[in-house]
Amino acid sequence: MIRDFIVRHWRSFGQLVRFSIVGASGVLVNLLVAYGARKGAPLIWANAEPENVWLPIPGTVYNIRWFLVFSVVAFVVANLSNYQLNRMWSFKSKLHAGWLVEFLPFFVVGLVAQGLGMIIEQLLMHPNSPIGLPSSVFDNTTGFRTKWYWAHLIMIFVTLPVSFLLNKFWTFKAIRKEPTEMVSEADDVS
Repeated sequence: MIRDFIVRHWRSFGQLVRFSIVGASGVLVNLLVAYGARKGAPLIWANAEPENVWLPIPGTVYNIRWFLVFSVVAFVVANLSNYQLNRMWSFKSKLHAGWLVEFLPFFVVGLVAQGLGMIIEQLLMHPNSPIGLPSSVFDNTTGFRTKWYWAHLIMIFVTLPVSFLLNKFWTFKAIRKEPTEMVSEADDVS
C-alpha cells in the first residue's frame, strides 16, 4: 500500500523537492530584495520605514504601510526568478507551452499567495492581533530582531503549499499531458 503510493507519486515528490529548492532560492531573492527596498526606500522617501504609513485608505482608519509596499516589490522580483527556474527545472515545461502561456497563470497564483501572505503579514505585524509577533522580542534593534523580517519570512513559508499545489495543477498542467506538438522556438522567449 505505501509502496504503491510512493511508486504512483514519485514524480510529484521529485517536483515538490525541486519546487522547494527553487522556492528556497526565491526566499533568498525575496528577502534580499525586501532588505534592499527597506534600506533603499528611505534614501528617496524620508518616512519609508516598514511600520510607517505609505498611503491612508480614504474614508477609513486603515492605512497601507511601507512593509506591504516592500513585500510587493520583493514578490514581483522573486516571482519572475521562481517562474523561470520552475519552468526550466522543477516542472520541465519549457517544450510543452509558451513562456507567456504559463507565466500569466504563475503570476496569478503568485498574486493569490501574495494576497494571502499580506493578510498573514499584517496580522503578524499588528500589535493587537492574536498572532502578532511580540514587540518585546522583535524590537527592531538588530536585523535578527526586526519584526517585519520575521513576519515576511513566516508569510513566505505559510504560502508555499498553496503556491505549489496551484502551480502544479494549473500553471504547469501542460506537462501532465502527452505533448501533441512541441512549442516552436519562435513561440518560446526563454
